[in-house]
Amino acid sequence: MGIYAVKTTARQEQTVADMIASKEADEIHAVLSPDSLTSYVMVEADGTAALERLFDEIPHARSIVPGESGIAEVEHFLSPTPDVEGIAEGDIVELIAGPFQGEKARVQRIDEGKDQVTVELYEATVPIPVTVRGDQIRVLDSEER
Repeated sequence: MGIYAVKTTARQEQTVADMIASKEADEIHAVLSPDSLTSYVMVEADGTAALERLFDEIPHARSIVPGESGIAEVEHFLSPTPDVEGIAEGDIVELIAGPFQGEKARVQRIDEGKDQVTVELYEATVPIPVTVRGDQIRVLDSEER
């Protein structure tokens, strides 16, 4: 049993993954289509023979990349990255959701465990610390760059 990379048409990765997963083949165990991997789908299977049989039925599946991958090579796709990754204290951000949407703010504190960021709004006459989820902000300017 190994993990194989299947070459797909660009922007059709999810479609191919869904079609492979919907086939009831005992030799295919798992399908992975990470957003960061363009034109490829990772398939855990007993061998390439099972995948080759499916190619006639699945549009947008192009070929199998020669060779086999191990779990170590795809492990980083399996654990989600926190939304606060890449954000540092002092960064200038824009709130893209919530009641303060469109406001600019400076990052005061980052709580990676809760995936939250405490920011201080720029436009406020009195500095107001606001705690928001990491996916509700977008970095505009970073002091580290």
